[in-house]
Amino acid sequence: MANPADGTVCNGKLHNHQKQSNGSQSGNHKRNGIIRETQQNGKPYFYNKPFVESFEKVPMYLAIFTNLSYGIGTLFGYLRDFLRKHGIEKCNMAVERKEQNDFVPLYQDFENFYTRNIYMRIRDSWNRPICSVPGPTFDVMERVSDDYNWTFKFTGRIIQDVINVGSYNYLGFAEKSDESLTTVRNVLMKYGAGVCSSRQEMGHIDKHEELENLVAQFLGVEAAMVFGMGFATNSMNIPALVGKGCLILSDELNHASIVLGARLSKATIRTFKHNNMKNLEKLLREAVIYGQPRSRRAWKKILILVEGIFSMEGSIVRLPEIIALKKKYKAYLYMDEAHSIGSLGPRGQGVVDYFGLDPCDVDVLMGTFTKSFGAAGGYIAGRKDLVDYLRVHSYGAVYATSMSAPIAEQIIRSMKCLMGLDGTTNGMQRVRQLAQNTRYFRSRLNEMGFIIYGNQDSPVVPLLLCLPSKVAAFARILLKRKIGVVVVGFPATPLVAARARFCMSSSHTREMLDTVLKEVDEIGNNLSVKYSRHKKSACPELLDETSFELED
Repeated sequence: MANPADGTVCNGKLHNHQKQSNGSQSGNHKRNGIIRETQQNGKPYFYNKPFVESFEKVPMYLAIFTNLSYGIGTLFGYLRDFLRKHGIEKCNMAVERKEQNDFVPLYQDFENFYTRNIYMRIRDSWNRPICSVPGPTFDVMERVSDDYNWTFKFTGRIIQDVINVGSYNYLGFAEKSDESLTTVRNVLMKYGAGVCSSRQEMGHIDKHEELENLVAQFLGVEAAMVFGMGFATNSMNIPALVGKGCLILSDELNHASIVLGARLSKATIRTFKHNNMKNLEKLLREAVIYGQPRSRRAWKKILILVEGIFSMEGSIVRLPEIIALKKKYKAYLYMDEAHSIGSLGPRGQGVVDYFGLDPCDVDVLMGTFTKSFGAAGGYIAGRKDLVDYLRVHSYGAVYATSMSAPIAEQIIRSMKCLMGLDGTTNGMQRVRQLAQNTRYFRSRLNEMGFIIYGNQDSPVVPLLLCLPSKVAAFARILLKRKIGVVVVGFPATPLVAARARFCMSSSHTREMLDTVLKEVDEIGNNLSVKYSRHKKSACPELLDETSFELED
């Protein structure tokens, strides 16, 4: 339940949702050679602490000033649009030719109001080219603009050794050492850089078979299928699973790829409040009782769409409760683990591993290789008949170019390291280091007085900035101090919840994190963005070094 004083949400223990399929509450189960120990003394073997997520509300005065600032910006935006339309101010945006004005416009007008009047003024805050591996540090190309960020010119100078706290390099596999990339280089020499065909034509190679078998073994499921693009894994496979006469229940904060896939499916879509199990159960109950509108026929399928870690909020899905609801109402569950695979659980096997659950309780396991594995592409995993069906009916398999061999080898290399199949414990050390870095960084920011969103174990760390002027200033000042961070605002976030989004990595050293924290602390004081009413950490036990250690 929510605590209005500090915005912390706890549900204490996990209940009997975590029973094994045979009904027992303790012991092990084995999937594809992986033994998963689900319970110890009635609790998951890893997750013995309360499920803690913090979403402290911004002070009322700040919400008022933020809305006021956007209101003033909107008024000036309309004024500048008027000046552009009548040629008083130079128009830099794409517009229709005169002979096309009477036809359907190619470019959107009102929908781009925010982009051309506010975003264009602050887009220099981060989205700039880098020219190195996105590891713990990277190099950034310096650029300038003389037309208020409509166009950029590169100075030829490079900002070197910028501490990278913005990339999704959770396990540090985005690296450039010759020793680690030997197998990738060898595969590149043998297979070339591209496949030049789809999986159903001439693009199916032995590396795909090896990777899919490894993914299935890693996740503990029957089969898996890989795709060349992570975004398309969602948008092209959801339409193959549901259609007219089906119902999709989607978390309101799901990624754009899930939203697009749901819309393309032509199924009926209903959203439920983020991580709100009461609202989800209400929609499930109504779907079962009333069926389809007008006809009142039963839905062909009911599919629940969620993410493992929500990338803007840093929250973790309440998977045990969702599985319990799914079973109760005979629905299907599709979980996107783009940010959670590799970064959660004692073995890095995602949310299922984090809660100590059976992976077979999730009907469709989706994930990407673009983050924890330092590569590209995505996967769908689950029962063999599901995967066999998608091999024939998925647009991503039939029409899209298949994953290149060097990319597949990079994923294989990273996954074998994570599973310990390379003969080392390096993978487990990376998982442990990521957990330590995450808890240390979050606890220190909480101490400083910032409003931090999300779960205490989530490597995505949103820090609220709210005012658009402070969003831009925060990123610009940090970059001058050689720290790269991503800032996000409306419409990607609620109007009053613009934020900086830090992403932790196992490759970050404690010295790097302390440097970032020192600079963020100073900038937070200068910009007055320490909005929290609680200066001390909500979880003081996290400051204990021993609490960062995970069980073997």
